[in-house]
Amino acid sequence: MNYNLNRPWLSLDPWQKDYIETPPEQDCFLLCTRQGGKTTAMSIKSIELCVKHFKKGEVVLISSLTERQAQLMLSKALAYAEEVYPEKLAKGKDKPTMHRLFFKNGAGILCYAAGEQGDSTRGYSVKKLMIDEGSRMKETYFTSATPTLSVMHGSMDIASTPYGTKNKYGEETFFYKCSKDKNFKKFYISAENCPRHDKEFLAKEEARMTKLQYAQEYLAQFLDELQQFFSDELIAQVMTRKREDGVPIGKTYLGVDVARMGKDATVLLSVVKKDDKFYQTDMEITRRTLLTETVKRIKNLNTKNNYSKIYIDTTGMGFGVYDPLLDEDDTKRKVVSIENDYRQLSYDEDGSKKKISKSDLYNNLKNLMEQNRIELFKEKEIEISLKSVQYEYSEGVLKIFGNDTHIAEALVRAVWGNKDKSLNIYYY
Repeated sequence: MNYNLNRPWLSLDPWQKDYIETPPEQDCFLLCTRQGGKTTAMSIKSIELCVKHFKKGEVVLISSLTERQAQLMLSKALAYAEEVYPEKLAKGKDKPTMHRLFFKNGAGILCYAAGEQGDSTRGYSVKKLMIDEGSRMKETYFTSATPTLSVMHGSMDIASTPYGTKNKYGEETFFYKCSKDKNFKKFYISAENCPRHDKEFLAKEEARMTKLQYAQEYLAQFLDELQQFFSDELIAQVMTRKREDGVPIGKTYLGVDVARMGKDATVLLSVVKKDDKFYQTDMEITRRTLLTETVKRIKNLNTKNNYSKIYIDTTGMGFGVYDPLLDEDDTKRKVVSIENDYRQLSYDEDGSKKKISKSDLYNNLKNLMEQNRIELFKEKEIEISLKSVQYEYSEGVLKIFGNDTHIAEALVRAVWGNKDKSLNIYYY
């Protein structure tokens, strides 16, 4: 990789040089992959502005989501200044601190965390406002921050890794608005076009992640905040089996989604795993079924299919099914609780504890679908359920929901056998 971690300015990417050399009065918008070099580029530019363009009283204000991020940019700026322009740095009472960096010509750099309301920016007149991780800042910050540019006829550089295009009220974010503003010079930095990223690593990440995750984390693409989680094309791609198709020989798994207070359906969905691929082999859907009847159905299916694991959501009515199965000799070593809650503990391959979430379950299924490692029945109920699954990004967390997801919920549990390396912990 053509990059010096200790002195990154010695091997800048072409886009970084272009950005640094952009005239001071030009507003700039940077949508960048993780580890794309935006912080380094902004740090160097802040120094170049102060040394070559600004005069006494003109400052760059660096603002980021957290104080740590803002100070990281300032520390990189100081490292560059100490090596390239050491004779120009101010000394004595104006020597560098954690929040400021001044030069003998009277120009300088300030750095502060954004804060909820942008209070850290009030009271300043700024020649260049540099905002890092702007996609995650609230509108109230920009309401306070942008007036700082008025008196000095300043400009703004705003950078971030991608995030949702809308806030929780359904309104476009300030960062997204900037991406469409013709006054900004745009820089889009994808990991696949960045020499700093190892191509082999990216290939592994692309295989590990869903297309959605990879696009956001590495391709620097805006994604709608609310979307259908499984595309129509992806669903059609995997719905190829018929019930009368032969059943492969392999490990069998059962995913259970228990109806909530009789308002929807209980689903028992069976799959077989053979040669790293899953095949749906059965599905029972019952409505307004007693918990005791569901337990009986699971026991009968286990006798028939001899499951390796039986996965059940136990946060609601499912506990009434899970608990009796722990008392049965034939199922107590097989039944596993997979919570339909935000987090629960599982075990990694080496036996260490590992947190899993609902998004882990759904991303696992999506990976299998994208890799053509699963075949499902070509049935309308399955199609409707998968199409009903929606997602949104909220506060950096992927939230998955839908109104008709009972089959999808059973399915994501059934194929969790692809990931589950849990210890055989059971009760006698």
